[in-house]
Amino acid sequence: MKMTGENSAGNLEITMDDVKNLMKKKDEIEEQIKAYYDVLEDQGVGVEGSLVDPEGFPRGDVNVYQIRTARHSLQNDHKDVMKEIEEALHQLHAREKAKQGGDAAGGQEEPMEQQVTLHAPFARVDAVTQGSPACKAGLRVGDEVTEFGSVNTGNFQNLQNIASVVQHSEGKPLRVAVIRDGQRAQVSLTPQRWTGRGLLGCNIVPIHR
Repeated sequence: MKMTGENSAGNLEITMDDVKNLMKKKDEIEEQIKAYYDVLEDQGVGVEGSLVDPEGFPRGDVNVYQIRTARHSLQNDHKDVMKEIEEALHQLHAREKAKQGGDAAGGQEEPMEQQVTLHAPFARVDAVTQGSPACKAGLRVGDEVTEFGSVNTGNFQNLQNIASVVQHSEGKPLRVAVIRDGQRAQVSLTPQRWTGRGLLGCNIVPIHR
């Protein structure tokens, strides 16, 4: 990616405009991911579903090529742009720290690269049912999850991690941290029985990085 700033030695410098452009690119890719996810759901496969039948043959009821293409798209560009954002923020932080005298500012705030690692979203709220525990807690469609109880970006592997936390936390409030419209937000979500299905009343999909 071409960066906008350049120092006296001719080396490219990252600017906040570059980071904003990368974030915009990330949002656009995530919209594409959502579209591809809909393709998978329409064919009854989802993100993790198998493309072969119980006997090991390709499923005849789905478009295997289309699904493989969709899955590839889910895992490709988003991973690249998240890496670019992390590297850009790391360079910005390193330059700012050098301006402030190096170690003198080191103990005052969390390193920028650590913030990115810890706070990058790993899942997205795809649907929220009215009257459900998720709705009452304040979760909204489009919320990007950075923390769900004990699950965070560092230890998230698949949606089973979240399901396990939910199953073991029925009736107990869970801290859920999200990014909403570019701002960080936090809700207290208590998994519990209600008139609908499950304990949450919302649908969460993974964000592949």
